[in-house]
Amino acid sequence: MFETIKANLLRIQEEIAPYRPNIIAVTKYFDVNAIIAAYEAGLRDFGESRAVEAVEKINQLPDYVRENSKFHFIGHLQGNKVKKVVKTFDYIHSVDSLKLAAHISVEAKAEGKVQKILLQLNNAHEIQKFGYSKETLIKEFPEILKLENIKVEGLMNMAPLGAGDDYIESLFLDVVKTKEFLEKTFNCSMNELSMGMSQDYQIAARCGATMLRIGRKLFS
Repeated sequence: MFETIKANLLRIQEEIAPYRPNIIAVTKYFDVNAIIAAYEAGLRDFGESRAVEAVEKINQLPDYVRENSKFHFIGHLQGNKVKKVVKTFDYIHSVDSLKLAAHISVEAKAEGKVQKILLQLNNAHEIQKFGYSKETLIKEFPEILKLENIKVEGLMNMAPLGAGDDYIESLFLDVVKTKEFLEKTFNCSMNELSMGMSQDYQIAARCGATMLRIGRKLFS
């Protein structure tokens, strides 16, 4: 598997050149050995979306992998899983309400950490997906900034499956503009734009993504 991942990683890096976003290996469908192989291939960021399974998997990793990697929770986060996720993950990409952000802040304080989060923007208005509408995000953003034990690192977005390239590009560029609007309006700075998955990472890279969430294109 190491050789497959290494070859796929090099191909992805060539396809998105000259852009150099951070590649998050999405490992939710892959086991501990796959994570180790990805680590040996040079990856240091890993994304999971199922809290209980992910924590068990991460705890099984060798110390050298766990201690030198960053773990990203990228799935919908239920309230009863917040404590577990805050304890294990470096980033939470999928924060979609002030209530959830406040819960994360409370658990982060109990854990003695400042939790890095991204706010999920559902600007395609997909009913089946979670995420903020732009209007609600702008409304709740100043209150989220006041929470003590979280740091808003940026925005996250998922484009609709099967959408055309032009539409996907328009959505990603809208996320970029929304980030810039929030920074200017609320006098803050955000470093991250988590956009792009296996089907649209090249578009995301061109649009300014700093994080790409890639699974099957890396592992198969």
